[in-house]
Parts: sequence; C-alpha cells; structure tokens
Amino acid sequence: MIIADLGKIEGRRYPARRRTQNLVGGASPIQAANFSIGNVVLDANGGQVPWHNQQQEEVYFVIEGTGEMCLGEERQIVTAGQAAYIPSGVFHQLTNVGETPLRMLYCYGPAGDVAHWKQELSGTLPVAGVDVPPLPPGACPQCTEKSKE
Repeated sequence: MIIADLGKIEGRRYPARRRTQNLVGGASPIQAANFSIGNVVLDANGGQVPWHNQQQEEVYFVIEGTGEMCLGEERQIVTAGQAAYIPSGVFHQLTNVGETPLRMLYCYGPAGDVAHWKQELSGTLPVAGVDVPPLPPGACPQCTEKSKE
C-alpha cells in the first residue's frame, strides 16, 4: 500500500504566497495516470493561485477560508465546503480575501505537471490583459513576481 502523508510532504512555497503539497502526482509517492490531487494553503490577505490556464480540467475544493474565484469572465466569492469546476483551457485564479489562511484541494486530470508552476517560479507567468485575457472587472490583481528563493 502506498500512503501520502501531508505531515511528511514538505511541498513547495510559491511567490504568490502559497504552499502546495502534491498528494497524487508530482513529488508524491502516489502516482496516477488519470488525475493529480494536492493540498494548497493560501496565505491570509492575498495568497494566490495566479491567473493561468491549462489543458487539464480541474476542481478546487475549499476546506477552510474565503477566496475570490475568477473563472473566465466570472468572479465570485467561495467559502469552506464549496467546490469550483474549471473547464479545460479556461483562465482561472483563486485569491485568499480573508484574514486567515485558505486551505483547498485541487484535483485535475489527466495527471502531469502544469506550466504555471514553473512559470511562476521563474517569473514568466503571462500577464493578464497583456499576454493573455484580462481578469474579470474588480478582481484582485494577478501576482507575477519572480521567486526570491
């Protein structure tokens, strides 16, 4: 039996103020061909999964906290217990708008890395409204800063 234990998975910090731990796929001991799952903690007051898209379809499930979910031209507040479906190819962003950390799970399929992780670390994320479609009106700004690590 293969077990992935969040208490033993270091994960990675990203410039947009979040920590991601792969549960299935990536650096996890569990690998699957058809999906990847991870635990993400967005720092209070602005931690983010920046504006990006990917070929996989995906679901974000909020476990704790309050976030602003942007999906295509839509913007909505999401809270604990809610899941948001993200179709393949659609730009999306999740920003913690609360005073406490936001914890969520992502699940996407098929499995494999998504480009925005490496782009964010290298400071090469496409800029909303310049290189890629704009964020919905009134949305929190996209974090595109390069990692200082």
